[in-house]
Amino acid sequence: MKIKLLTDTFLGIAALLIFQSCVENTMAAEDSIALQKNTAALREASTFSVPVAGNSFLTVKPSGANEVITSTHLGNWTNSNTVVSTYFRVGNSGSLSIGLKASVPSGTSVVKVTVNGTSKNITLTGSGYKDYTVGDFTISSPGYVKVDLQGVSKTGGYFADVTDVTFSGAAATGTNVFSNDPSYYYWARRGPSCHLNYVLPTTSNVSYYYNEVTVPVGEDKIGSYFMANGFSAGYFGMQVNSATERRILFSVWSPFETDDPNNIPPDHKIVLNRAGTGVTIGEFGNEGSGGQSYYKYNWSAGQTYKFLLKGEPDGTGKTDFTAWFLSPDATTWKLIASWKRPQTSTYLKSFYSFVENFNPENGYQGRKAEFKNQWIKTSDGSWLPVSGAKFSVDNTYNAKQRIDAMGGTSGSAFFLQNGGFFNTTVAPGSPFSVTAPTQAPDINFSTLP
Repeated sequence: MKIKLLTDTFLGIAALLIFQSCVENTMAAEDSIALQKNTAALREASTFSVPVAGNSFLTVKPSGANEVITSTHLGNWTNSNTVVSTYFRVGNSGSLSIGLKASVPSGTSVVKVTVNGTSKNITLTGSGYKDYTVGDFTISSPGYVKVDLQGVSKTGGYFADVTDVTFSGAAATGTNVFSNDPSYYYWARRGPSCHLNYVLPTTSNVSYYYNEVTVPVGEDKIGSYFMANGFSAGYFGMQVNSATERRILFSVWSPFETDDPNNIPPDHKIVLNRAGTGVTIGEFGNEGSGGQSYYKYNWSAGQTYKFLLKGEPDGTGKTDFTAWFLSPDATTWKLIASWKRPQTSTYLKSFYSFVENFNPENGYQGRKAEFKNQWIKTSDGSWLPVSGAKFSVDNTYNAKQRIDAMGGTSGSAFFLQNGGFFNTTVAPGSPFSVTAPTQAPDINFSTLP
């Protein structure tokens, strides 16, 4: 009897253990399935769509190619040599899954997708927009990622229409930056502007601003404006307008706020006092409105150019602003223009410089300028050096649509840099300082034109 009882007890315990093991295995399997579902759901929830319209560029566009970045997508994609590059910034390193949202108007296309030198081909077909998974790529460090698209083959007329590049994965779990606001697409493709706001060493009235600008070799991209002498009513600097044209630009805003110069009342219009020889005079709009003057001059990267600006009240409730430019191959200052601003009685205020790109097609390219030997001259005739500046950025940067803009110092010069999707960041509001220059500009004001 005792033997049977022990046997029955043993069998009962064994059965219980087997049952418990089955339950645990079932629960483990269910937990595994749930984890997979949660992981898939998390992956789906953490997939980011980067609109082509605000973040992509035709970085290689052969002569005669028809590809365009429109306000909604990449269109007219027919040339297999065209490279379309999309940029976004990730906050972490690790695996990054890349995808496309695309449609193929007809036929089937094969597209090459390249990230950090690694390429994968993907086959696209179907006239309706749908999401495609390209594959996983390894991101070695946080920062900007460049995704290149290039057509390999197609049976229809177009490789594809593409609206978005998508990304997810471990590298996407930090803070990501790309343009996701349609109102910023144009500005994001231009790139963020950045500024040096100089710290004036006096509270006295200032009649003159003096600055020297050098654009390093290779940093003079088409669409760049290197603004030297900014003030509360306008700006004065040099531009790269095309492959064959460069300008020295001086503009003064009207006190009447409008983007259309035709809306400015007569008593608020900027009036020309005088202009230098060969200087074009006109009006400008779209970013405020006012009087514009420019001199076509093929300045060169690597050379240093001098800018002098004067601003003084004329005693009748108006203010005269006058700009002169000096190149290293000249001995006398060149008058750009002198403008009279109505409804204004002020000396110079808000001495600043900035760097911007005004060509959205070239917004993926970087540019840089150095600003040095800044001086101000007070209304009582005293020259005073400038040795401090504060860094600031525009709304595109502040809205975190794009953040490749920075400033700093290099020896005795301040510098500004933007574009190119570099990864170094400088906090807006950062102060900079250089050793104050000691030799004031040698300018004979009585001989200025």
